[in-house]
Amino acid sequence: MKLTHALLNCAVLALVLSLAPYPASGQQDYPAKPIRIIVGVAPAGATDILARAIATKMAENLRQQVIVENRPGANHVIGGQFTQKAAPDGYTLQVIPEGWVINASMHAKLPFDPVRDFTPIAMLALVPNVLTVHPSLPVRSVRQFIALARARPGQLDYGISGVGAPSHMSGELLKTLTRIEYTYVPYKGQSLVLTDLLGGQIHFAFPSIPASLGFIRTGRLVPLGVTTAQRASALPDVPTIQEAGVPGYEVAGWYGVIGPAGMAQPLVARINRAISAIITAPETREQLSRQGAEPRTGSAEEFADTMARDVTKWRKVVAVAGIKPQ
Repeated sequence: MKLTHALLNCAVLALVLSLAPYPASGQQDYPAKPIRIIVGVAPAGATDILARAIATKMAENLRQQVIVENRPGANHVIGGQFTQKAAPDGYTLQVIPEGWVINASMHAKLPFDPVRDFTPIAMLALVPNVLTVHPSLPVRSVRQFIALARARPGQLDYGISGVGAPSHMSGELLKTLTRIEYTYVPYKGQSLVLTDLLGGQIHFAFPSIPASLGFIRTGRLVPLGVTTAQRASALPDVPTIQEAGVPGYEVAGWYGVIGPAGMAQPLVARINRAISAIITAPETREQLSRQGAEPRTGSAEEFADTMARDVTKWRKVVAVAGIKPQ
C-alpha cells in the first residue's frame, strides 16, 4: 500500500513538473552564445550607428559577443524577413526606425505585419532628421529653399533611404504643407544618400542628425532646419522647420529593438533591462546626445503601444500626401 502511494505521489510530481513553466530558451543562462543584431540598411546610417553603439555595450555588460549584421533593402523589409524567420530565443534581434511602421501604409503586399509578427523589446532613442542641402545650392534657410523649389518645380532631387522611410515622409510632409514639388531618389540606406549628396548628384536630403553631423560640422553639408518640434541639442543654432516658417511641420523618429514573434516574456524583460541599463548609463547618454540622438527607455509594453499608435498616425499622413502603396 505504501509503495502504491509512493508511486502515485511520484506520478503527480512528474505531472506537475511537466506542466511548470520552464525558463524559455535557457533564460537563466542567457546569453550562452553570440547575439546577432540585424540592421535593415547599409552601414553608417542612424540605425546602424545606434545598433553598433548598443552592441558594443551589450557585449561588455553581458560578457558575450554581439554581432551587427547589415541586411539592407526595401526599407528594412529584407532584414525583417530574416528576423521574422529566426528562432524566438533572444539570439536574433533587430534595430528598427519609425519607418518600420510606416511600411504598413506604403506596401500593398508587405510580407509581414510590422507589429503583430514581431516582439517589441525596447525603445532606444528619438533621432531628429535635418533638411540638408549641398553647399552649391544657393539657399541658406528654409524660406529660401521653399522659394527656390517654387521657382524650379520638380527640378530639385532629394535622396531618401527607402520609400516610406522617415527621410521620405519628412520630404512629403514639407511638400504637402508648402505646396512645392520636387523629385525623390530612393537608395538602400542613408550612407548611400549622403555619398551622392556630398558629391552633388542630388540637391538635398533629410538625413538623421547622427548620420550627417560630421559633414555638417566640417561645412561639407548645409543644415536648414530640423524636423522635430524642438531644436536638437547637437545643432542648437539650427531652427526647426516649424519655427523657420512652416506651421504644423513635425516629424520625430524613434528607434527601438524587436525580435521574432513568440519570445517569452521573461526573456523579453531580461533583454529590455540590459538595454535600459545601457541607455541610462551617463556615458551612453552623453555619447548619443553628442551625436544628435535623444536617449529613451521604457517597458516592452510601452514600445508596443508606440508602434501600434504610429501605424495609425502614418497611415493618415500617407493618405493626405496622396501616396499610393507599392
